[in-house]
Amino acid sequence: MKFLVWGAGAIGGTLGAYLARAGHDVTLVDAATDHVDAINANGLRITGPISEFTVRPTARPPNRLTGTWDTIILATKAHHTETAVRALLPHLTPAGCVVSAQNGLNELAIAAVVGEARTVGAFVNFGADYLEPGAILYGGRGTVMVGEAFGDDRISPRVTAIRDAWRDFETLAAATENIWGYLWAKEAYGAMLFATALTDESIADGLARPEYRPLYIALAREILAVTLARGVHPEAFDGFDPAAYLPAAPAGAAEQSLDHLVAHNRKSAKTHSGIWRDLAVRKRPTEVDAQLGIVAALGAEAGVPTPLTSAVVQLIHEIERGERAQSMEALDALAGVMR
Repeated sequence: MKFLVWGAGAIGGTLGAYLARAGHDVTLVDAATDHVDAINANGLRITGPISEFTVRPTARPPNRLTGTWDTIILATKAHHTETAVRALLPHLTPAGCVVSAQNGLNELAIAAVVGEARTVGAFVNFGADYLEPGAILYGGRGTVMVGEAFGDDRISPRVTAIRDAWRDFETLAAATENIWGYLWAKEAYGAMLFATALTDESIADGLARPEYRPLYIALAREILAVTLARGVHPEAFDGFDPAAYLPAAPAGAAEQSLDHLVAHNRKSAKTHSGIWRDLAVRKRPTEVDAQLGIVAALGAEAGVPTPLTSAVVQLIHEIERGERAQSMEALDALAGVMR
C-alpha cells in the first residue's frame, strides 16, 4: 500500500519503518526538521530487543510536502490532532481516509475536520520511544487493532486492507467491529499510566505497589463508568481486562489484572510511559487534556462524576508548570482524593 505517516516519532516512526522495510510506499512527515534531515541523510534506525534495522523512506516537514494519498496514518500527540488534521487535509484524496494511530479518542476530532466517512480508528499498544533524530527504540510488542469508527460496525474492505498491510509490522494485527471498545479501555489503562507518571517509578514497579492498587482500581472504574454510560463495551488487551475492574467483578479480579499488566510491562524495554518521558526527559506538555480531560467532559455530559480523573489532570499540569515534582508525594495527593 501507499501510506503517508503524519508524525514520525515513537509510534509513527516504528510503524512507518516496518511498512517501508516490507516494501510499502511510505512517506514520513514530521515537524521536527532535525529528525526529517537525519532520516533523509542516514535513514530511520529502529533499535531495541525486537529488531535492529535501518530504512530510507522519504521524509518531509509539513511545509515541503506535495501530493495526495488515499491512506494517511496520523501519529502525532493527541493534543496536536486538530492542527495536524487541518494541515494534512490538502493531501487526503476525496475517497481517502485518515487512520488514527494515537492514544485517546482522537477519531472524534479527526472526523470533525475530514468527516466521519473518511475517519478510520486504530488501537496501538506497542512500546516505543523517540531516542534522537533518526533513531527510535521499539521496546515491546502489543495489541494492534483497526476498525471503522463511524457508521455501521462492519469490517470494511479498507479496514481489511490496512490490517493486512499492518501485519508486516505486527503479525497479530487484527480488524475489529468494536474499535471504540479498545479505545475506551485504553483510556482506563492510560489513566493508570498517567498516575504512575506522577512519580519516577517504572510502569511495572508503580502498578506492582500494593498500597496504591486501590487507587489504580478506582481510577479505572471511574473511566469505565463513563465508557458504559456512553453505550460502549470495553475490550480486553495485553493483560488489561475491563470486566475485572467493574463493581460486580469477583473479589481479587482487578488485582489479578494488575498482575498481568505488571508482567506485560516487565517484558518491554520501554520501562516508563511516554507521559513520564514528556515530563522527565523532554520537558514538554503531555497529552493529559486530550486523553483524560475529554473523559471528564464526556463524563459530565453523561452525569458520571470523575473526581479522580480530574485530579490527575490537575496534578499533571502542576508538574508541567514546575509547581510540583514527580514524586510519591504527588501520587499520595491523588490518593487523597479517594478519602
